[in-house]
Amino acid sequence: LLALTLAAFAAAQAPAVYTPGNGVSLPQPTKQVKAAYTEEAKANRIEGKVGLDVVVLDDGKIGDVKVTESLDTIYGLDRNAGAAMTEGGFRPGTEGGRPGSARRKRS
Repeated sequence: LLALTLAAFAAAQAPAVYTPGNGVSLPQPTKQVKAAYTEEAKANRIEGKVGLDVVVLDDGKIGDVKVTESLDTIYGLDRNAGAAMTEGGFRPGTEGGRPGSARRKRS
């Protein structure tokens, strides 16, 4: 019962995450970090893109990162793409002129 109460409280306290459009602007990158290309992926000639769905918080930090288009789950390229995204920097999106958490898709 305590776990359910804590989960409900955490959900109630979570900030809204906006989708760009209708007065919500996209977060803008301020620092881009390239994902590391692993030796194993090079040896196996793995090439392509990793699609990511990223939540940029109202302070510009990265929140949730999900792989939406996988390239490789074996040699670490999906994992490295997510890690590079969390090392980057963003100016947060705005909602009604105020900084707000917003979702941004990257590939």
